[in-house]
Amino acid sequence: MKKHPIIHPGYDSEISVHLPLRPEEKERYLRQILIFDESGQISLRNAHIFIAGCGGLGSPIAMYLAAAGVGKLTIVDYDTVSLSNLNRQLLHWTSDIGRGKISSAEEKLRNINPEIAVSCHCDMITHDTLPTLANGADIIIDAVDSMETRYVLNAYAVRTGTPFIYGSVHGFYGQMMVIIPGKTACLRCLMDTPIKYPVVPVLGITPGIIGLMQANEAIKLITGKGVVQTNRFVTWNGETAKLDSYAVKKDLHCQECGDV
Repeated sequence: MKKHPIIHPGYDSEISVHLPLRPEEKERYLRQILIFDESGQISLRNAHIFIAGCGGLGSPIAMYLAAAGVGKLTIVDYDTVSLSNLNRQLLHWTSDIGRGKISSAEEKLRNINPEIAVSCHCDMITHDTLPTLANGADIIIDAVDSMETRYVLNAYAVRTGTPFIYGSVHGFYGQMMVIIPGKTACLRCLMDTPIKYPVVPVLGITPGIIGLMQANEAIKLITGKGVVQTNRFVTWNGETAKLDSYAVKKDLHCQECGDV
């Protein structure tokens, strides 16, 4: 993965991937350093992840990546908090109703981990805005509820060669896929026709499970620890508590990545 030095709130200068962890970092991340050593934690500290959305999926993704010490999170969402969000969007509380989701999310994430940089933007994700919003990101994570927006994220990921982690939910059910442009199938390879629902039913636990799977894959990509679920379509059935994984292949005639 490419590395982008970022400005860290705890330092006066840019972080180097070679700069040792400070004592307080070693204490904060002790349990996960036992998994992937200090070098893995330094890789997390130097990573920049773009999260599209801070609702049902975006909440657990952002919360756990912040807690894990990912050095920079860029989050984009243009919506405001409503009462109907609160069964699943745990970054937002009853007192946040009517507030912009970005403002609410930024406040909570800075309290979870003041050691990281959080860049929040109230904006629409389009083909025109995304290159600026996601500039410099090592990984793009899908946490939106629109297939059209997912296709925008997928197209940008393919064009820039940025790893893209797709996720979606419906009721008790969820699914996830890791896309490595040039190496794996892209989202268009798997589903080329957007599905629209007037209101998507969601059990709050479902985006929690799928969002944590997405965050887990991002951490594996950054640290090199574990097996990334590439060319796999992972599904979760909450009614039966069954997790499945299916092989997927790159479509050589895909309109998005066929020549990549």
